[in-house]
Amino acid sequence: MFRLHLAALAAVTLLATAARAGDVDLSEWPDHTAISVAGGTSVTYPSHSPFTLWEVGKSDELDPPTEARAALFLPDGASADRPAPAVVLLHGAAGVLSARELTYGAQFAEMGVAALVVDAFGARRDRASGFIDRLLNITETMVIADAYAGLRYLDSLPQVDGERVALMGFSYGGMSTMLAAFEQTAATLSPDGLRFAAHISFYGPCLARFDDKTATGAPVLLLAGAKDAIVDPERCNEVVEDLREGGAEAEFVVYEDAYHQWDGRFGGPRMIGRNLAPCAFNVNESGVVRDTFTFLPMSGPFLRKVILGACVESEGYLIGRDDAVRARSNDAVGAFLMKAFNGKEG
Repeated sequence: MFRLHLAALAAVTLLATAARAGDVDLSEWPDHTAISVAGGTSVTYPSHSPFTLWEVGKSDELDPPTEARAALFLPDGASADRPAPAVVLLHGAAGVLSARELTYGAQFAEMGVAALVVDAFGARRDRASGFIDRLLNITETMVIADAYAGLRYLDSLPQVDGERVALMGFSYGGMSTMLAAFEQTAATLSPDGLRFAAHISFYGPCLARFDDKTATGAPVLLLAGAKDAIVDPERCNEVVEDLREGGAEAEFVVYEDAYHQWDGRFGGPRMIGRNLAPCAFNVNESGVVRDTFTFLPMSGPFLRKVILGACVESEGYLIGRDDAVRARSNDAVGAFLMKAFNGKEG
């Protein structure tokens, strides 16, 4: 009887261990100043390029097929028997940065999480190559299309657990990450039902709100600096409330002494760009994006230029690298993802 009891206990322990075999520990991050980003592999996968959600599926002219480009980081030991969770990373307006997106990708891989660093600008060099032209011709909807196509790509890999893939973006990519958390976006760009397990926005401007506030249900984390002029905290709190109303757990964390791009290449603070914070957009149930001041539809590069020209402030915003803030945001992201991936508090 005693032997049977021990055998049963051993079986329960084995099952419990197997159930938790895919857990990851993101509580201690590798040193970002010393980590090598050389482990990424260049990959391509099918995507498309709709200007807004309204154009999706209308025609090849309005929604042309596009070969997405990305860098894939796979952790050691990931296999069909032990598939790893993953993070899709979306770059900012400056494109993929070695010090930011690629470094995070390498850090995730070292901690046992696969990473796909999307290069939405690199995949669309025929549309624009200069900084301003990229922002006028390569929209956040195209970036999100690459993100959901990247989710499908990761789901096809035996080494990756397609049900545990998070989306994480920076600035322009952070804004895209927020938009991707609404079910209208997900259903339009991922009609097969694949959804991200979590969404993380690093200092993404909170510019657009949806008439249909239904969220995908995945948790959302917004991170921003109190000294970041391009992130309006009042607007971000409105977006957070929209997401909560739509059924998502959403949190907005503000770091008191942080500027924009605290995890970038440069110290600071120093002034760059133009400030998008005064801009405000509405997405209706048909996927049409309108400026809330002029009511013009953002239906192409020309009108996008007109709309942005009317709302953007000529004075830029301050950026400044801060490794102490980066360590704090790492802690927040690690705890958030451990809860999403492991099903428990980090």
